[in-house]
Amino acid sequence: MLGSVKGPHDVKRLAVEELPGLAGEIRDLLVDSCAKFGGHLGPNLGVVELTIALHRVFDSPRDPIVWDTGHQAYVHKVLTGRASGFVALKQEGGLSGYPSQAESEHDFVENSHASTALSYADGLAKAFKLRGERDRTVVAVIGDGALTGGMAWEALNNIAAAKDLPVVIVVNDNGRSYSPTIGGLASHLSSLRVNRRYEDFLDYVKDKLGNVPVVYDALHGFKKGVKDVLAPQVMFEDLGLKYVGPIDGHDEQAMEAALRKARDFRGPVIVHALTQKGRGYTPAENHDEDQFHSPGAFDRATGAEKPKGRIWTNVFSEELVRLGKERDDLVAITAAMLHPTGLNAFADAFPDRIYDVGIAEQHALTSAAGLALGGLHPVVAVYATFLNRAFDQLLMDVALHRLPVTVVLDRAGVTGDDGASHNGMWDLSILQVVPGLRIAVPRDGDRLTELLREAVEVTDGPTVVRFPKGPVAESVEPVGKLGEMDLLRAPEGEPDVLLVGVGPMAQACLDAAVLLDAQGIAATVVDPRWVKPLDEALTLAASAHKLVAVVEDNGRVGGVGDAVARLLRDADVDVPVRTYGIPQEFLDHAKRAAILGRVGLTGQDLARQITEAVAKRTSHAEPARR
Repeated sequence: MLGSVKGPHDVKRLAVEELPGLAGEIRDLLVDSCAKFGGHLGPNLGVVELTIALHRVFDSPRDPIVWDTGHQAYVHKVLTGRASGFVALKQEGGLSGYPSQAESEHDFVENSHASTALSYADGLAKAFKLRGERDRTVVAVIGDGALTGGMAWEALNNIAAAKDLPVVIVVNDNGRSYSPTIGGLASHLSSLRVNRRYEDFLDYVKDKLGNVPVVYDALHGFKKGVKDVLAPQVMFEDLGLKYVGPIDGHDEQAMEAALRKARDFRGPVIVHALTQKGRGYTPAENHDEDQFHSPGAFDRATGAEKPKGRIWTNVFSEELVRLGKERDDLVAITAAMLHPTGLNAFADAFPDRIYDVGIAEQHALTSAAGLALGGLHPVVAVYATFLNRAFDQLLMDVALHRLPVTVVLDRAGVTGDDGASHNGMWDLSILQVVPGLRIAVPRDGDRLTELLREAVEVTDGPTVVRFPKGPVAESVEPVGKLGEMDLLRAPEGEPDVLLVGVGPMAQACLDAAVLLDAQGIAATVVDPRWVKPLDEALTLAASAHKLVAVVEDNGRVGGVGDAVARLLRDADVDVPVRTYGIPQEFLDHAKRAAILGRVGLTGQDLARQITEAVAKRTSHAEPARR
């Protein structure tokens, strides 16, 4: 049946009795594709019927459907004519794992950071109103934990204030984000699940008392109290939002009926759908950790993931547990990513010293500030891309108070498969402006354990430790020291180029140094370990060279390279600095190695570029040394 679905119009033409077959084919396609390449399987298995209902009721793209988060949009991609693209899901040149404007007019926003869809919907609906396009409805699908983010509630407050905005908010309530959703809102939604008959009671009250205005008004407060007891969706209605539900999100016909009512109301309506993450694939349904939220490649028959080997996250996870045993003041915070950031081991060892705050990175940082003010040392573990959301809190709530908070950034630099929004290529730039902050970048697992220990020993300000995605790099032992920096290679005779390898880029610098040597260019390689503040010994080292080359897996603008150039200028060291990093652009999804090659961050690429830079500064009459 999928072969005949070229767009939503084909979904609308299907007979009701054909829809279960379509749902089954979609689930098979999702499982097959994610088994080969990995992907957000669990969330999408849970929204199959819901998404079919959306495309039968609304007219995408005229009625925009905005997904929060966008990892729930695989089924939407299938129904908008992209089923064939799943043969290369998340592969270079293939389908993105998130909505993509470049792929389809049905993807309005490339929404992959949580809790933003309602704000997009608010703005879209207001724009349509001002343009006189009053027959359009904006649909926002929010779930998988995204309602734990504060930005979603800021948007709800504004949407509710505009009574005539046709915005349909579908709450996909699967009780989970990555893991079971944490917090008071989760408890609130859970309580809604068991209260299906309250509307009959309320209608009875209104019918019997509505013709006696004084009595009805007097009992209005009682009515709200009853609603609080029977079903606390009063929280939504007190905001001025109509509420429909809870609806079985796997009953396609029930979903259609609820969505049609919401569409026809022509004002803001919440449709509360109860779904099961991983629905229809037994290994996902029975996976307690996260219902196959985002597995790597796996065996389709058993669900067993293919071995990943030892990754950077494992090293951090193990060392934090060791530190926790040594220090009872150490606590850990996660923003709904207990397992992905490796904090689950710390939670098992110290269940009273772990805090999952939901998808709320801003709150995580300021809560950490409070913990530090209370005499503890918090470790906040997030993906590097999500630190962007909590910059103000790190700056004004943590650093301003010189608080000992350690932020651990997993998946820093190029991450690859998840595309532009998930590359952690901004942190070394935005964090340079934070007074008193120290930033450590380990090149291998041994340095990660070493630098994490140093970071949590700092008592007079915040620290950051960042490391990449994937297999941990093989250890590279120093051959000496330059101040507190690790000297990784010292050439014989007079050196030409000082290569500053930031963290995992140290190996690329070593590879480049060997190739440069073959061209008669002598290269020193250092790993600064701490890139903020930079070691003053770098100025002396630079002055003994003809060129300094800084290599980092961060955006070139405002990163470590710029910091090195500023350090040398301030010390009146007149040696040119070249920065090799990630271009300031949004990178298409591909494997990390492929992207590093594309942007010129391999040993061979670096050697070529540095050779050209040296040649420009060398007299044509002077032969290169051999």
